[in-house]
Amino acid sequence: MNDLNTAHKLIVLDMAGTTVSDGGLVERAFGRAAEHLGVEPGTPDHAAKLQYVLDTMGESKISVFRHLFGTEELARRANSAFEEAYGKLVDGGLVTPLPGARAAIEQLRADGRTVALTTGFARVTQDAILDALGWQDLADLTLCPADAGGRGRPYPDMVLTAFLRTGAVADVSDVVVAGDTAYDMLSGCRAGAGIVAGVLTGAHDRAALAQHGATHVLASVAELPSLLVESP
Repeated sequence: MNDLNTAHKLIVLDMAGTTVSDGGLVERAFGRAAEHLGVEPGTPDHAAKLQYVLDTMGESKISVFRHLFGTEELARRANSAFEEAYGKLVDGGLVTPLPGARAAIEQLRADGRTVALTTGFARVTQDAILDALGWQDLADLTLCPADAGGRGRPYPDMVLTAFLRTGAVADVSDVVVAGDTAYDMLSGCRAGAGIVAGVLTGAHDRAALAQHGATHVLASVAELPSLLVESP
């Protein structure tokens, strides 16, 4: 049985859709990346590729582009164009914290919990978001797929990397994962996290989150500190 002093001390939070609102920047950046590779806007091919991007929100973007474009060379070209476009949009001030997200992270840390922020974006994009928000020191750790050996969600690697790097808990069952996509839920479940919380501020609805393993579904990440106080 978990000791109350050690339970749920490591919190692994997704960024876009969970703690950060990007106002549809993924779709806009994908449009620029696809056009760079000759996929014309308004065509059935463009529509199908964009739909796949939306359906796989939460997955590592390079993995998405590997599926869409078939070769490593094309995938890397698409990913570079996407990251460049997204970075420019972020610099334009189009990314904002979700309501209550910063306060929730600060409260979690004040409660003695260790917080890691994770993303499916590359490090350069993650850093651009953190810089734009002034969040460089908000969390104890920030991770992108490259920090976890290259595999992003739905693999458990980023959650397990947070577990190993922080040493905040002795058992993966004391890890809490929160995110807005089915892939966040799968990643948390595969890592063995004790609480896998879906939030309704992003890509997927309550049914999708529950279907993919959510132990709790919250209106937003702002509810997470209270949930953890109530779930020792």
